[in-house]
Amino acid sequence: LLGGAPGAGPNQDAVPIRLRQGMRLAFSDLLRLRTLLPEEIWRNRDQFFHEGMRMVIGPCHRRYPVPGFFSDATEKFAGRASIDSRGNLTGYVAGLPFAPAQIDSEAPDAAIRWAWNLEHRYRGGGTVGTFRIVDLPSNIGGEQRYRGTFFFVPTRHRADLASTDYAVPGSEDKLWIAGGRFLEPFNARHLAWRQVRPAAVHQRFTEPDDTFVYVPSLRKVRRSATAWIDGLFMPRYRVGGESIGSGSLGVAGGGGVNPAGAEAIHVTEDLGRGFAGLALRPNAYVWRLRGFREVLAPINTARSGYPGLPGRNFGPSGLSVGSDRWEVRYAVVLEGAIRERGKSFETMILYMDYQTQQPLYVTTRRRRGLVEVGVIVHRFSGDIASYPSLPDGSRALVFDPVLESFYAAAGGGGWRRESYDLVSVPLGRAELRRLTTSDHLSRGH
Repeated sequence: LLGGAPGAGPNQDAVPIRLRQGMRLAFSDLLRLRTLLPEEIWRNRDQFFHEGMRMVIGPCHRRYPVPGFFSDATEKFAGRASIDSRGNLTGYVAGLPFAPAQIDSEAPDAAIRWAWNLEHRYRGGGTVGTFRIVDLPSNIGGEQRYRGTFFFVPTRHRADLASTDYAVPGSEDKLWIAGGRFLEPFNARHLAWRQVRPAAVHQRFTEPDDTFVYVPSLRKVRRSATAWIDGLFMPRYRVGGESIGSGSLGVAGGGGVNPAGAEAIHVTEDLGRGFAGLALRPNAYVWRLRGFREVLAPINTARSGYPGLPGRNFGPSGLSVGSDRWEVRYAVVLEGAIRERGKSFETMILYMDYQTQQPLYVTTRRRRGLVEVGVIVHRFSGDIASYPSLPDGSRALVFDPVLESFYAAAGGGGWRRESYDLVSVPLGRAELRRLTTSDHLSRGH
């Protein structure tokens, strides 16, 4: 129920109305949505909503189906996974580590159990597609656009691979492999990366990933200069100054005793954007369950963006997804204090969907205040008739993270990543090998 009808007169402001599917709301109706938006989103609403927007209300509390093999694995291995005193996960096989209905909200480890469910939510057999990242300046300069390809392949704990011990053959101790390649602009062209997360992170959050970056100007593959990464790696693609050596992506000022070495360090550092809310190390945080609440979120977009609709309007801020379908969802609210020091933030607040375990909102903070606040937009493949089927002919029933919109509250500006052509079905053997081996990083240059 909302506090008053959209567009109601002063004598009708107190008359409550019920949100219903198909209702259209404008920017002037936002005040009535305040109780359905996270406080961080509400305080920065001018970034995420705009005049002229047309929000469409989707189904409230829709029960989204998951593939039978995933729900079967959750039921089959219920009670097998456990959490130790440091938040480490042991005994996990496939499906959700912990059935949501069996998580005791009063238990001291309730929050970390939800966090592990978030990390091991159903994500299909391999997400592949293109991306466009738009860097939005704080005060000076214009927006910068970057385009490329991206993939994320879970290799272990795969509920669809029961016949091969729930793992991709040959994946050994790898949890997942991710990577990508920049295509535009020229300064970032051919910059490519591969990131491999070892299974050992389940017991040791300090275990580093194997991350390699192909530096085009050096024509060489280098290890990432960032030794420890929580989520998904993104090389420092933004140009800092004039190019040095024979290529691009130079360090401001150029020159130096070893300019090539400086450039390699610069571009192989983790930028921490582009795919910020899609993976994490749950045991790298001390979690607290802040509670449950109804929220309005774009969990199943009805609109397109890049590459299908590259000219979509995201409002004056470039971050608004107000003109889309938003649904009322029941969310789990988690707050995590990161154990690793020296990071850009100290605490993270996650809003995750109770039924699907998909991330809806992400907020990071330092003691001095808010660092970033972001909205994650998904698209449910079960509603797309042309979406590829699984190898057995069944529907994929997966949520593709087609957009992330983050406002940099600490300094202004922000960034937006669009990937509306993502597909998350198992890859063929040849395609899997092409994407996941580091030998292919330097191909095509």
